[in-house]
Amino acid sequence: MSVEQFCKEKGITEQSLYVWRKRLRRQEPARFALVETGAAGQHAPKTGLELVLVSGERLRIGAEVDPALLRRVVEALRG
Repeated sequence: MSVEQFCKEKGITEQSLYVWRKRLRRQEPARFALVETGAAGQHAPKTGLELVLVSGERLRIGAEVDPALLRRVVEALRG
């Protein structure tokens, strides 16, 4: 698939694609921390989570996210 066709399908400009690609390539690997709230043994409602990168960008992940998709996103962030 060409870059032009991909961008058309996703509704983004080619310039935006290249800017994000460059930004993601130069970032350090994302570092994660598990944050638990409430007493031990309690289960939190499935509300999802928000991942805040060192750069200040936020990634909101819904509770029903496809695990395979989340894995691909994490791998992309790691470079």
